[in-house]
Amino acid sequence: MPSHALYPKLFSPLDLGFTQISNRAVMGSMHTGLEEAEGGFPRMAAYFAERAAAGVGMIITGGISPNEEGGHGAKLSNATEADQHKLITEAVHAANSDTKICMQILHAGPLAPLDPVAPSPVRSRISPVTPRELDADGIQKQLYDFANCAKQAQIAGYDGVEIIGSAGYLLSTFLVEKTNRRTDEWGGSFENRMRFPVGVVKQVRAAVGDDFIVIFRIPAMDMLQGGMSKDEVETLALAIQDAGATIISTHFTWHEAMVPTISTRVPRAAFTQVTGRLRKILSIPVITSNRINTPEVAEDVLVRGDADLVSMARPMLADSQFVAKARDGKANEINTCIACNQACLDHTFTGQEVSCLVNPRACHETVLRPQPVIEPKHIVIVGAGPAGLSYAVTAAERGHRVSVYEARDEIGGQFNLAKRIPGKEEFEETIRYYQVMMQKYGVELHLNTPVSVEDITALKADHVVIASGVAPRHPNIPGIDHPKVVGYMDAILGLKPIGERVVIIGAGGIGFDTAELVSHAGTSAALDIEVFAREWGVDFANHPRGGVTGVEPQVETSGRDITLLQRKTSAIGKGLGKTTGWTHRIALDRRGVKMINGVDYQRIDDEGVHLLRDGQPMTLPADTVIICAGQEPVRNLYDELKDQGISTSLIGGAFESHEIDAKRAIKQATEEALII
Repeated sequence: MPSHALYPKLFSPLDLGFTQISNRAVMGSMHTGLEEAEGGFPRMAAYFAERAAAGVGMIITGGISPNEEGGHGAKLSNATEADQHKLITEAVHAANSDTKICMQILHAGPLAPLDPVAPSPVRSRISPVTPRELDADGIQKQLYDFANCAKQAQIAGYDGVEIIGSAGYLLSTFLVEKTNRRTDEWGGSFENRMRFPVGVVKQVRAAVGDDFIVIFRIPAMDMLQGGMSKDEVETLALAIQDAGATIISTHFTWHEAMVPTISTRVPRAAFTQVTGRLRKILSIPVITSNRINTPEVAEDVLVRGDADLVSMARPMLADSQFVAKARDGKANEINTCIACNQACLDHTFTGQEVSCLVNPRACHETVLRPQPVIEPKHIVIVGAGPAGLSYAVTAAERGHRVSVYEARDEIGGQFNLAKRIPGKEEFEETIRYYQVMMQKYGVELHLNTPVSVEDITALKADHVVIASGVAPRHPNIPGIDHPKVVGYMDAILGLKPIGERVVIIGAGGIGFDTAELVSHAGTSAALDIEVFAREWGVDFANHPRGGVTGVEPQVETSGRDITLLQRKTSAIGKGLGKTTGWTHRIALDRRGVKMINGVDYQRIDDEGVHLLRDGQPMTLPADTVIICAGQEPVRNLYDELKDQGISTSLIGGAFESHEIDAKRAIKQATEEALII
């Protein structure tokens, strides 16, 4: 069915007067790490061009600093740097002359790693460095540098720029009293505090002329205690409009805020209502964003009148063909972003190159290039977890004949556990995607079919891939076979009853997921915006300062007494994702889950769990002890096949099982399936 029937709003053009955006789908800004990488610009060109060729209406690049003090490497301030950017703009326009590409100007301000500057010397909670206060001349320099950066972007062939005025970066720190303590014309009243961001827009517009897109990303609800009020946001938006902005893009948090806005535990389109209210007072188009990951959700947002354009950054990482598939009536083939952040934002905030857990080709388009096979092979895959499924779909798409054998009655492997955890329901989307793509490419799927060496030998495959995954590890603790001991798989799948006093042995990702499940009650916040708002203390209706000031989180719990244990003396949860780990820790803390590290397990018996901590004995009474103590690879079949001289490879958890790591498993499977 054509897009105009399925998603008429999403695929309608937007007239800006001097130019037109072909549809309402925006690939939002996401820093990839290629901006600073050696040879990164050709890779960025291929990355953006692939999305442009699929028909996205507008692309916004990752953040580029206007000067040295504004960032961590990626800068645009002169003609030489502009020449590099021409690789990107020319590639995008060659791929699709209708796609607009805008460069984001990002001045990190107090979050810059070297010589950070800010309106006042107030250190961010997430930075180790106190910024240098800008004097009057320093402020004028920043204004000039923003305008110069925009002009260089125009020379480089961009269709516009986005100025980020949110997230705790430089412009937003002028807007909030806690970070702007100045008493001159740049501080004090809100009119003075907004003078700098408004001045930036004015200077940029003067530098680039009228026929150039200028987007301003506004902190529509900054999620800060004592943050911007609703009236201040509206006052700023109107002033930015008057200053010459073409479009206002709404953003909903500072990086140091204590409300999740980007993780999988956030409901889809959770914040678009905030954009919708702001849109009513403006006469220029408005972009909304955050957790909009399907064309159906995007269409609903536009139909409700919450925005004129919909920004989808991570969804364009997950599937470069998102727009083309939606346009062609093939939305069921979209590899949906599950907001796990493991290969994208977690990489961004740890200085690594960005990619995508469900699409390892993202940002590696010049390296991981699917090529049709010249001589198709018959490939047998044992195991239908994420690794086996990724290998199967990639190999079959290239033209190989692929057969998958799975001992269980469903595909998905460990993702079938993840999707049952409150806040991780999106993991079902990846299983759905693989199911659809296996059918599309003719993969033979055999469920409830364990196989032996003899079975595989009889199949006479050209190559066998062992993706048999992992088995839970049973630690050598006296009493490990006690009736009250339950494995994490049985606990998550609901196969064993869970008592009122629960001790969880192991505080890795599975331990946290299990604690989340057994401590939870009621509807998952990821599925209900009202529950989410209550759990995280957000008042969408009244919009107090920051959306959160004076609002106490209210969490419904199972009422169980739960203790999470860890052998290591390091902080519990330290190994969780950079951008999501803190949300897991806060959620469990609010449900009263106790966390104890540095323990030495002694035994499990009728009394409970006996352990030593700092040499002192402790006994934790327990009705149920859940074991989350890691995994071991299931690879016996691989060893037997190798002994038989059969062409065999090993992938996923069966290859390495130190931690359950779908990111590594899918990446390895994809890479190997691209070269066989």
